[in-house]
Amino acid sequence: MKFSTFAVFIVSSIAAANAFSISAGKQLFVPKTTRTSASPKTRAASSPTSPSQLCMSDLENDKPALSYQEQMQESSTAFIADIENRLAEGVEAPPELETLRKARDTGADASVLAAQAYELLIELGMVYDEDPDNGLLSYTSFDIKENLDVAEVKQEFAFLYKYGMSLVAKEFIDVETIKDIVKARLIERTGLSPEEFDAWLGY
Repeated sequence: MKFSTFAVFIVSSIAAANAFSISAGKQLFVPKTTRTSASPKTRAASSPTSPSQLCMSDLENDKPALSYQEQMQESSTAFIADIENRLAEGVEAPPELETLRKARDTGADASVLAAQAYELLIELGMVYDEDPDNGLLSYTSFDIKENLDVAEVKQEFAFLYKYGMSLVAKEFIDVETIKDIVKARLIERTGLSPEEFDAWLGY
């Protein structure tokens, strides 16, 4: 697959992501980054909800179903809260978090919320490290361009790139929007051209 053709496919490993989901036959997950400052990025899989975490309210069938828009707004709220709760002392949230918050608060369309959540997800992976002991986020000093030959770096970019493609496949975001996001937030960080980026990831 070449970046210029922007082929669409669904990531089979998307279950490794978490915390940003909607129903109605579709699911959008936002993974937590697990890179540490002492090593390249890695990613931890989340565990499914256990029976002990369920309550009677989960079993009620008479609750009115939320609309797609309402589900996206609730998921945006949960994603924002999760990030804010995991910022280490003195570490500020990326500006993309406030952008997502404003979009949610002003009733932006679900596709806008999905695009801004994807941008926020990328920034979390590129700018922050997660402490493996307590899950707190701190700024990274990792030099991406100097470590393109590190397998974990390539895996991180491949995951985020494929994840964007899955959003197109699930009709959360249109192709052109994803294309712009990937170019600006992934490809430019590598210093590669789109064609070189494809070759680097093996497409």
